[in-house]
Amino acid sequence: MRRRQDITEMFSTFIQLEQDNFSRWLVDNKLHGSMQRCLDNLAFVSKQEDFWALYWHEHWRLKSSNLARMHMQAYLQEPCYFVSQKTSTLLKDNYHSMADFFQMANAEIEKVIFDFNPQKSSSLKAYFTMAIKSRLRDILRQRKEADICSNWALLRKISKKLLVEALENVGLSTKQISQYRLAWTCFKQLYVQNQPRASQCLTEPTSQLWQAIANHYNESRYQLSAPIPQSTAQIIEQWLNQSANYVRAYLFPRMNSLDTFNTDSDANQTFDLSDPSSRTAIVDMIASEEFQDRQNQISQMFGVLLRAFQALDIKSQEILKLYYQQELTQQRIVQQLQISQPMVSRKLVKSRGILLEA
Repeated sequence: MRRRQDITEMFSTFIQLEQDNFSRWLVDNKLHGSMQRCLDNLAFVSKQEDFWALYWHEHWRLKSSNLARMHMQAYLQEPCYFVSQKTSTLLKDNYHSMADFFQMANAEIEKVIFDFNPQKSSSLKAYFTMAIKSRLRDILRQRKEADICSNWALLRKISKKLLVEALENVGLSTKQISQYRLAWTCFKQLYVQNQPRASQCLTEPTSQLWQAIANHYNESRYQLSAPIPQSTAQIIEQWLNQSANYVRAYLFPRMNSLDTFNTDSDANQTFDLSDPSSRTAIVDMIASEEFQDRQNQISQMFGVLLRAFQALDIKSQEILKLYYQQELTQQRIVQQLQISQPMVSRKLVKSRGILLEA
């Protein structure tokens, strides 16, 4: 697969797959026009991709442009593809094809770039490539756990944070989320603690236990900042079953294919870019990308160390240079700088600690 070199292409084209293989680049005309206008209006700025990645990331973060999200989706197509291909090869997952991983990666783009900090890294693509690898593995781990668990085992495994995210994901109101969360808490306190930890198929609570959970719920609801109405055992059982289903849906999101585009205007019509490819070229590019990832990491580490070094006092910088660059002994440094040996030793220890912490 030919990597995109042109800035406009990078931020306006999407991968189309045929089964598990790259087929072609599709161009979204609306995004293409958006990039052309930006390049025309901002002709004086850098034409480097890192600049435009940070530019659109900032607009996406501030929600100042409706197209910023799609520009980000387009820009990160290549890491989504290569990471998905490698994940599929390494994991040999019989339940997910490479195309499944590709759609998962695309669906997670906004979650991953949400934590990107431009002050710590100038390469959004390098950050995303590293982060999406871990994200895909986390999704698979969560899905396999959810798939083999009964509702009650699943509710025992999940955290409060995951439960709330799943409830928010289906659009429940704040009041409903409070009710579901309290019901889950009471369930955990009265039922889950008495069940074997290793069991993934916990049996359904008895009617007596459901009533006890309901009583505990009705007593605990007054402790909330905004008290909620009392409930019955039947309703709480229904809520918990729904909660388990919501969590499964959250862990198994329905993937909307990025191979199809909105057709709300003629500007969204797509056309092909000629792109000869071969399996050998793809393998070579994956190896090249892994090498580049490592080089990016090393470059970022040097950047961090350089900033930390420059923040040191002048005397400490001199001592570090003499000790590490010129490989002078502490005694030679004492003679050259005309300072005491204890001062040299203290500054070396303190400076190393600062650099290591950075």
